Amino acid sequence: MGAVSCRQGQHARVAAPQKGGNIQGPWTRGWKNFWSGLGTTRSSLEEMWGLRGRQCLPCEPLEPAPMVVEKPLSEWPLPQFINLFLPEFPIKPLNRQQQLKILGLVAKGSFGTVFKVLDCDQKAVFAVKVVSKIKVLQRDTLRQCKEEVRIQRQISHPFVHGLWDSWQGKRHLFIMCSYYSRDLYSLWSTAGCFAEASLSLCAAELVLVLCYLHDLGIIHRDVKMENILLDERGHLKLTDFGLSRHLPQGAQAYTICGTLQYMAPEVLSGGPYNHSADWWSLGILLFSLATGKFPVTAERDHLVMLASVTHCDYEIPAFLNQGLTLLLHELLCQNPFHRPRYLHHFQVHPFFRGVTFDPELLQKHPMNFVTEPQTTQPSPLESMPFKDFDCDLESFLVHPSLSWGTAGNLRISSTANSV
Repeated sequence: MGAVSCRQGQHARVAAPQKGGNIQGPWTRGWKNFWSGLGTTRSSLEEMWGLRGRQCLPCEPLEPAPMVVEKPLSEWPLPQFINLFLPEFPIKPLNRQQQLKILGLVAKGSFGTVFKVLDCDQKAVFAVKVVSKIKVLQRDTLRQCKEEVRIQRQISHPFVHGLWDSWQGKRHLFIMCSYYSRDLYSLWSTAGCFAEASLSLCAAELVLVLCYLHDLGIIHRDVKMENILLDERGHLKLTDFGLSRHLPQGAQAYTICGTLQYMAPEVLSGGPYNHSADWWSLGILLFSLATGKFPVTAERDHLVMLASVTHCDYEIPAFLNQGLTLLLHELLCQNPFHRPRYLHHFQVHPFFRGVTFDPELLQKHPMNFVTEPQTTQPSPLESMPFKDFDCDLESFLVHPSLSWGTAGNLRISSTANSV
């Protein structure tokens, strides 16, 4: 099955063939037993993980034990509960996990929990997203989890939240990124409307990021204020690629996913849609930053939201300048083919007159808003280094706490053809 192996010079137990040529070895039965019991109880998972003496997974014999022949092997297959998540989530040595210490809880939602973590070896602070393996398999999101890591490893941009590491434990997947204490939503909630100068710089940075991703054939699908972090100088870092996917130019997607208030009408209707959906989300974001409110109120589900978006004639306040008003009309166009989508569309746009689209030069511009550090909820494990980062998290992950950005995400697969 293409399993990754480890060299140990052990011996395998291989069942001799019965009459009729059928071979029922322990690995074949273990495979069947694994899938029949997967995701049922915690104890069954621990049994699946147990590798006493690096032997194969135990299983009950389905027939009288045949004669067994010892055959030396230089490689042993990994259990499928590990192999399923490779190579995007490799196995890390235990001593590497012992260097990590939780400093606080950043956010918690239905798709994962984010911790503020100190790496004692590097003497640096990171954000670690923790996702349950069982939930990934139960929700059939394995492909999307692996895609998230592949995308983050592929991209490198000054306005993108960078990936540092990813690995797997016995029960969880881990994605480690740089840590930033503030996001755009918390700033907007405090400051309200943005001044035009700050808004144009924020918009330029987001335009550069989206053009960069789209040129790589990547659609983000969840552009919103909660997914934009701010560095120490106030510049933007687009984060959370959990709903992103590779979508080549000219291809179309059909999965209804994202955050309702930011979703384009073609996404709400179940597609087809393409990278233009991200530009609609940018339009919603800029409208909110400029006016202090969303153009359309949130609804209870995607069908009601679609009706609201389709029939709502939102009003752009008269106090906005003509360039920004024009840009919002263009981004929030019902027809995705009429939205601006290439970098040169924005470079010549009246709203961006005098604004550079060079990332290095943009980073030299000071942002005119203050980014005070945001406190995180203290952790009961704050002063305790981990002996086993994976297992020690169990009691903390079930602790009732904050809700966070991804908890508001909607993930609906429309048909078998959804992508």
